[in-house]
This record gives sequence, C-alpha cells and structure tokens, in this order.
Amino acid sequence: MAAQAEGMPCWADAMFADVEAAKDFYGAVLGWTFGESASEFGDYTQAYADGRAVAAVVPPMPGQEGHSAWCLYFASPDAAATAAKIRAAGGEVLMEPMTVGDFGTMLLARDPSGVAFGVWQAGTHEGFEKRGAAGAYCWAEVFTRDPDKADAFFPAVFPFGVQRIAGDADTDDEEIDFKLFTLGGDPVLGRMAMGEEFPPEVPPHIQVFFAVGDCDVAVAKATERGGELKFGPMDSPFGRFAALTDPQGAAFAVIDLGATTGKMPELTDER
Repeated sequence: MAAQAEGMPCWADAMFADVEAAKDFYGAVLGWTFGESASEFGDYTQAYADGRAVAAVVPPMPGQEGHSAWCLYFASPDAAATAAKIRAAGGEVLMEPMTVGDFGTMLLARDPSGVAFGVWQAGTHEGFEKRGAAGAYCWAEVFTRDPDKADAFFPAVFPFGVQRIAGDADTDDEEIDFKLFTLGGDPVLGRMAMGEEFPPEVPPHIQVFFAVGDCDVAVAKATERGGELKFGPMDSPFGRFAALTDPQGAAFAVIDLGATTGKMPELTDER
C-alpha cells in the first residue's frame, strides 16, 4: 500500500472503559469484527469490515480515564516535523511522537480552538485498509467554537487548501459557517462552527463519519443498544446521515452515501 498523502485522514481509534461493550455495540451497528488485543501495546484491538482494518478500540491508559471519544489521525511523513508545525501554529502537543513497534509513529495534539486529533507516520501500518464503503470511515468534520483559529491552524500544519460554500462569506448565519479543507483540490475534511445549538458541555471535537448501507437501520440498531441520537437522520446531497453518541459517550456519525438528495453546493477556493 502506498503511503498516504500528508494531511490525509488515515486512521481512527477510541478509548473505552469497557472495551467489550464497545465491541458489542459497534459490531452490531457497523458490522465490525475484531482481532486479538495486542497486550504489548496496551490491549489495542483492531476492528475490521470485510476483513480489512477500519479502526481500533483500546482501554484507557493510566491517568487518561474519562470521557470516551473517537480520535482521527492525519498522515505525516515526519511526526517530529509535524509536532514542530503544530507548536508554531499555536497548537499543543499532548503526547510527543512515540514509536509503536514497527507499525509507525504517533502523536496526539490539540488545535488552538481545543480540537484534539492525532498524527500518524506510517511504518508497516499505513492506516485504513478500507474507506468510503459500509462499515468504514468515509468523512470527518472539525466542530469548533472558534472557527478562525481552526481555519488558520490546520492549513498551517498540513498542506490543505480551503474552500467555502459560495455565497456564505457575507452572512452571520452560523448554521452555514462551514468550510472544506482540501488536498490536491479534493475535499478531505470539513470545518463546522459550533453555534448555540451545541450545549456548553460539548467540547470542540472532530466528528468521524462511518458509512452504512442504511442510515435509519443503523440508527435503530444504535439506539436499541443504548446509543443516543443527537441529530437526524437528515437527507443531504452527500447522503442520508445522523449524529449519535454510543453508550459510553463517544460521538460519531453514520451516513448512507447512496441515499443522496438535492443539489451539491457550489464551492469557491479561499486559498
């Protein structure tokens, strides 16, 4: 597998106090199966869709117990160099670059607006073995209360271009304060401003979207198993989607990419 482009979302994992419960939940909702836990790497357990690696779950490390959350990783050819860019752009490195066997090197960071994310310098583990299909990662959006900081930070750290929805430059409507970060002209990450519809206790975060064959069926499976529907299901030109939290509080979204409705928005380049 060829190395992924710098800045490309390449992996996702989450810490859960009850890993077995998380496996049961996501196995039912997304059809995941799970490999053996790697005890030498903190019982890190990979999830698979159709036999291909799509994510991982892991118990919290000592001192990191708390709210469960999905973490999205961005590809980097040099994690140490990316850490330097993060600091130079006003971000915080939460965990210094750490080599994980021969799999690669990871770091954890936070942007100036409070959005946590990871960076992955691939070794033998390149990241997602499947994306954009049922059970796999397909999209992500940065949710932030300080969009100006996020808009300056991410393109300074990664080689992102920036696009906005045509016509929203002169409006104060937070509902459409949405931008896209691109690589080679292709959108790879969204950025949404958090308005008053988000309770104060909801932190800035990256919402990870997993593709499903039927959004409504996935929502039903999630809520039947203790998940909570936060938004949707809603039709869009990109697919029918819904935002949820799992029983341990980790936010995620599901989308049926085949159920598209409406006209795709027009985008204009900012840089």
